[in-house]
Amino acid sequence: MTEFLLIRHALTDAADRWYAGRTPGIDLNERGLREAGALARRLENVMLDAIYSSPLERCLETAELVAKLQDVGVEADDSLIEIDCGTWTGKTFDELREDSGFGCFNTFRCGTRPPNGELMLEVQSRMVAALLRLADRHPNKTVGIVTHSDPIKSVLVYFLGMPLDLAARLVTDPASVSVLELGESHARVKLVNHKGPLGMLEL
Repeated sequence: MTEFLLIRHALTDAADRWYAGRTPGIDLNERGLREAGALARRLENVMLDAIYSSPLERCLETAELVAKLQDVGVEADDSLIEIDCGTWTGKTFDELREDSGFGCFNTFRCGTRPPNGELMLEVQSRMVAALLRLADRHPNKTVGIVTHSDPIKSVLVYFLGMPLDLAARLVTDPASVSVLELGESHARVKLVNHKGPLGMLEL
């Protein structure tokens, strides 16, 4: 089996203010850098055999800080990128709340496509395919995956057997860790939104 640590990037100035989506050039803010450093220390007792990251800066910065305390490098993987939110990219959440389509997106995720963007089902499909591919590449290893909230939720609900429309019931805070065990004949979600220290015994 392969143990995946699904890590949400640490905090940015966009969080809870505007829909960043795939906007490039968004770095961790001061609090986010502290969160990522604390995350790295929380994982000191976990030996990661590989770390893969979304290619967006906020994920790469988080991953690099984790990698500094691990004997591995960071590999960017386009399959782990944030949902493409199309023309909603860059809009404030106050603006989006006035858009009826955004309301549908939050209640009917599996069937509502952001204008010129990506269905959540498509996010789920590429994320699950990426983890299956990486599980084949790293059998019986522990792998860090640094990505975004919606991609993490899409994976968790898939392996929990939950409808995608209920993904919003899960919480994935910045710099949190969720743990998925993936084998040839089984999958287990072992932790969700964990923000404390992790050791090999917990995994």
